[in-house]
Amino acid sequence: MENILNTLLTDVNDIMWTYVLVVALIACGVWFTLKTGFMQFRMIPEMIRLLTDSAVETGQETMKSDASGNGKERHISSFQAFAVSLASRVGTGNLAGVATAIAIGGPGAVFWMWLIALIGAATSFVESTLAQLYKFRNKDSFIGGPAYYIQRGLKKTWMAQLFAVLITLQFGLSNNSIQSNTICGAMNVAFGFDTTVTGIVLVILSLLVVFGGIQRIAKVSSVIVPLMAVGYFLLAVYIVIINIHLVPEMFSIILKDAFGITQVTGGGIGAVMMNGIKRGLFSNEAGEGSAPNAAATARTSHPVKQGLIQALGVFTDTIVVCSCTAFIILLSGAYRDTSLNGIALTQSALGHEIGDCGPVFIAVAIFLFAFSSIIGNYYYGEANIRFLTKSNAVMTAYRITSAGVMVMFGALVSLDLVWMIGDFCMALLTMCNLVAIALLGKYAFRLLKNYREQKKSGIKEPVFKRSMMPDIADEIECWE
Repeated sequence: MENILNTLLTDVNDIMWTYVLVVALIACGVWFTLKTGFMQFRMIPEMIRLLTDSAVETGQETMKSDASGNGKERHISSFQAFAVSLASRVGTGNLAGVATAIAIGGPGAVFWMWLIALIGAATSFVESTLAQLYKFRNKDSFIGGPAYYIQRGLKKTWMAQLFAVLITLQFGLSNNSIQSNTICGAMNVAFGFDTTVTGIVLVILSLLVVFGGIQRIAKVSSVIVPLMAVGYFLLAVYIVIINIHLVPEMFSIILKDAFGITQVTGGGIGAVMMNGIKRGLFSNEAGEGSAPNAAATARTSHPVKQGLIQALGVFTDTIVVCSCTAFIILLSGAYRDTSLNGIALTQSALGHEIGDCGPVFIAVAIFLFAFSSIIGNYYYGEANIRFLTKSNAVMTAYRITSAGVMVMFGALVSLDLVWMIGDFCMALLTMCNLVAIALLGKYAFRLLKNYREQKKSGIKEPVFKRSMMPDIADEIECWE
C-alpha cells in the first residue's frame, strides 16, 4: 500500500511542481521584487535594526481597553513572532531537506535554493505585511494569516476556508510527521534508539507545549531557535575554515552542476532545479502562507515592520542555515555516496569532518530544531482552526491529532512517504496563497511607500492608522 501511494504521489507532484508551481513562485518573486524596489537587498540594515530593537521587547501582558472599556490582552513581541516563524522554518528542511536535495538533484540544487530565497524574500515581505494589515484581535493576542486576508481583502470566504484546511493539513499534520520522522531517524543513527520509543517521547513533549498556547510556544521558540542556529553556524564556519583550500572548488561544482555543465549526481538540470526549489521552499516557506500566521500575532506600530522582519527570516533560514548544511556535505565529499540520503547524509558528512561526535551533534541539533518546528507548525494549524470554528472540542481534537497522532505516524513510516505527502500538500497550499497575494499585493506596496515616506521625513518609528487607507478601512479591524 505504501509503495502504491508513493508512486501515485510522485506522478502528481511531478506535474504540479514542474508545470505550475515553480513558474508561479519565480514569477511572483520577480514581480514583488520589482514592485518593492528590490527591498530585500536595499532594506537589510532596516530589517536588522527592527529585529534587534524588538528583541528587547518583553512580550509580557499589557493593558488595553476593549469595547467595554476594560480587559487585557497579552501580546508577543516582533522578535518572538520572528522566532515562532523561524522555529517552523529552521528544522528538517535545513538539515535533512538540503541533504535530500543534494542527494537527488546534485550540488547544483544549492544554487537554486539560494535563488528561490533571494527572490522569495520579497514574497515573504508581501504576505507578512498583508497578515499584519488584516489581523484580528483574539481573546488574549492578535491572530491572522492568509485565511483572514483572503476573507477580508478578497471577500472570498470559500477560498479562505480552503486555505485554512490546506495549511492545517500541511503544517499541523503533514509537516509534523516529517519533523518526527527525521528526529527518530537521527536518534536511531546516533544512539540506536528505537523509533517507536523516540516517537512516544516526542508526543509527550509536544502535547505539553501545545496545550500551553501561543505564549508558551513563543517563549520556547525564542530560546531554542537562536541558540541552536548560532551553534550550528559556528560549527559550519569552523568546517569551512579547516577546508578553506576546497572552498573555490566547492563553489565551482555548485555553479557548474546548477546549469548542467558538469553533472556530478542527479538526473539533469531539471532534477537539479526542481529539487533545489522544492527543498528551498520547504525550508524557507516564502509564499507558502505559513509565516504570515506568526507575523500577524506581533504587536507593532506599522505592518511593514513585521514584513521586513519576516523577509530577514528567509535569508536567515536559507542563505545562512541551509548553506551551513550544504557546505558541510559538499566539503566532506559525502554526497558522492549514493546510498546516503536525508539526515543520514548530514550525519555522515559531519562525522567525516569532526569524528564520532558529528552524528551525535546532528542528532541533538535536529531534535531541537525539528521539535521547535513541530510546535511552530502546530500553531499555524491552530490559527486556522480558529478561523474555521470556535469549538473548543475541535481545537482539543486538533491538538491531539497534530502533536500526538501525526508525530507518532512520522515515527513509524518511511522517509520517502512523509516527504511525498509534504510536497503534495505544500504545492496546493502555496498555489492558493500565491493567487491571493498576487491580487492583494498592491496594498503591501502602498504600505511600503508609506513607511519609506515616514522614514524619509525623519520619523524613526513609522506609525500606521487605518485612516491612511480609507478605501479599505472597513476591511481592517485593528490599526485604529
